[in-house]
Amino acid sequence: MGEKKNVLLVGGGGVGAIGALNLEAGGLAAVTAVLRSNYQVVKDDGFEIHSCDHGVLKGWRPTQVVSKVPNVKEENLPAFDYIVCATKNIPDVPPTVVDIISPAVTPSHTVIVLIQNGLNIEKPIFAAFPQNIVLSGVSMIGSNETKLGFIQHDEVDEIIISAFENPNLETAVQVAAAEDFVRAYSAAGKCKCSHDANVGFVRWRKLVYNACINPVSAITDLDSGRLQIADGAADTLLRPAMEEIRAAAKVFGHDLPAEVIQKTITVDPVDMYLPPSMLGDVRKGNFIEFENLLGEPLRDGTAKGVPMPTLTVLYNLCKAIQWRNKQLKGLIEIPPKKDYTTSPH
Repeated sequence: MGEKKNVLLVGGGGVGAIGALNLEAGGLAAVTAVLRSNYQVVKDDGFEIHSCDHGVLKGWRPTQVVSKVPNVKEENLPAFDYIVCATKNIPDVPPTVVDIISPAVTPSHTVIVLIQNGLNIEKPIFAAFPQNIVLSGVSMIGSNETKLGFIQHDEVDEIIISAFENPNLETAVQVAAAEDFVRAYSAAGKCKCSHDANVGFVRWRKLVYNACINPVSAITDLDSGRLQIADGAADTLLRPAMEEIRAAAKVFGHDLPAEVIQKTITVDPVDMYLPPSMLGDVRKGNFIEFENLLGEPLRDGTAKGVPMPTLTVLYNLCKAIQWRNKQLKGLIEIPPKKDYTTSPH
């Protein structure tokens, strides 16, 4: 079988934990998982996973669990073959993905896999690591960490892998790396992991959900079920935003079919009342992942002359929400409040 691939997984929430499980279950990879809030729980007791693909597992751990990204050079560690990033990507709040993974990247060797949403996420990675292969992972999984170390996985793990085009490397080498990763990820036969060379089409198609339903839900505090039945929300907010994504995608050579709009609006059953990830973050007081989901397609589309009025408003509302979060967490200092009450005469 050969030596197992040495994999560093950054982010052990709902997506990352199932990713680590698939990689380990196939027998072709040994995973070191970098955990943050759930590190101590998983180190002590392992994950408890209730999975539609894998069944119930209690006390499960990957090969190794660590609390921070290792420094390969300083710690004299073997090079990682893959670094899989399964965290939220919030470039407007440090540390960035590049900051996080840099100590573990071996130039020209490590394949960086971004199982993250949005557009242009590969650009800062290529700028920092121009000789490394970078893969796109678009995940359609339904999996959440409902409490520390407890993973509820209800919808089949389906992930599409592509190679972001690095102009410094041969295309065939990048495609081969994507196919190798698919082989390792799907070896256990417990998921739907496939290779699709058309990375742009796959990412623009998912933006129909992520650039539209996610922000509208976060702004209105309505889950995806209530958005479908709330007065006018689907017709006056979701559909116009989705048409703008379709128009921008077309300018970049990706012809999304008209029916993608209705399919996306109704992809979550109404009575599931599913809160999209951005709404979940707003409710928790977390930073929201809006720059890559909404800001990048908006900037790219408007630069090509596509009118995007709905997305422009949604973007600036999200930007205001993010500013509020930054201010509440002490990242922005505002002038102290003055007392404007007047003394009685």
